[in-house]
Amino acid sequence: MPITASDVIPLSQARANLSELADQVKAGAEKIVTKNGESYVAIIDAQRLDYYHQLERERIHLLLVEDASKGLADVAAGKIKDARSTLSAIKRRRAPRTTG
Repeated sequence: MPITASDVIPLSQARANLSELADQVKAGAEKIVTKNGESYVAIIDAQRLDYYHQLERERIHLLLVEDASKGLADVAAGKIKDARSTLSAIKRRRAPRTTG
């Protein structure tokens, strides 16, 4: 749903008309509240907010699955290193060198 000019409300007006704004939001509108002429907060229906959070969780899960798939493809292609030997090599490089 696109935001229209009537959906952008100054904070002072939102404060004075909160009950009316809540009814409009519950009916499907989304409101942008401004402070000093700039976007400040949004007012959206609680169920819609839950839905947005669900979408974000699903996006994160898809990214994890994609990363796991890439890792499995690297394993299948032999593009792997043993973790223990790699960590040992890093520790050896970081160890202080003695001169003697």
